[in-house]
Amino acid sequence: MTSSAGNGRAGSDEFAMARDRMIRVLRDEFDVSDERVLGVMASVPRHLFVPEALKFQAYRNNALPISGKQTISQPLIVARMTELLDLEKKHKVLEIGTGSGYQTAILAKLGGKIYSIERVLDLAETAKKRLAGLNNVTIKCSDGTNGWDAYSPFDRILVTAGAPVPPEPLVAQLSNGGKIVIPVGDEKERQNLIRITKTPEGVVRETFGACSFVPLIGDHGWEA
Repeated sequence: MTSSAGNGRAGSDEFAMARDRMIRVLRDEFDVSDERVLGVMASVPRHLFVPEALKFQAYRNNALPISGKQTISQPLIVARMTELLDLEKKHKVLEIGTGSGYQTAILAKLGGKIYSIERVLDLAETAKKRLAGLNNVTIKCSDGTNGWDAYSPFDRILVTAGAPVPPEPLVAQLSNGGKIVIPVGDEKERQNLIRITKTPEGVVRETFGACSFVPLIGDHGWEA
């Protein structure tokens, strides 16, 4: 895999038609309405972020397994979570769960500076190589439930694994007016997608339906 995965030069490859079809499905069948999000997803070659044997499934609307017993989220979930963040170029973003790096690439093209944490070393190292062409992405291998205090506060935080409760360090590292999008549930296999907005009066919590993510492992998540 090369750094071209993050460079957005996707228009003329053999998967261009499949990628266009994915965007039409997201827009027309699932009512994804943020054209900035759809435009970025149309430019990022998702097949470069999945195992070679699965690349012809890359543009179907389903999650796919990657190494480390992790998954790359289905395109609809990527679109929804990114929409809910309401990203702007001025925003500093913390991502918990780099995984394949696909969501990271989407964030990098919409936000300002992206800090991403992955607890599985092999995934973190592979994502660094895959996204080497993006100069606004910093990745480290660590326990993401502790956040990244050195670069806080963050304007936006995206968590790509299911937590029993929103980790307190992440809420603490969020700026006033900032937003966290995270799957939360009291079962490892089932969550609700929620958005937390931090205000001077406290936090506002919104729920956006059921979802299913791999568990968030760490000091402020599930035990391994």
